[in-house]
Amino acid sequence: MDFETISPGEIDAYLFREGYVVIDLREPRDFRKEHIKGAVCIPYEELENRVRFLKSQTLVLYCERGGASLMAAKDLSAKGYRVISMIGGIQAYNGRNLESYNFGLTGAPKAY
Repeated sequence: MDFETISPGEIDAYLFREGYVVIDLREPRDFRKEHIKGAVCIPYEELENRVRFLKSQTLVLYCERGGASLMAAKDLSAKGYRVISMIGGIQAYNGRNLESYNFGLTGAPKAY
């Protein structure tokens, strides 16, 4: 039942690294607004069912403020997963790897 915690500044070292999967535990709508580049969105409620295929990977978890990722790390490590949890969540992250998906029609002509 051991897992590691890292500071927000340390998560960049795990992005796009073989053997590691960075997982955003928030809902897809929050993920689209802003997330860490390279992360996959697996909402907390779906985590246990969806990570069973990632048993050979180290799971690097983050959420909004850090609480959900700590709970998930505790649960998953008890089941034999290798887990790292980022303290403070995305609210504490101010690194260079933030991105968002904007689906708006900016610059579209207005209908009169």
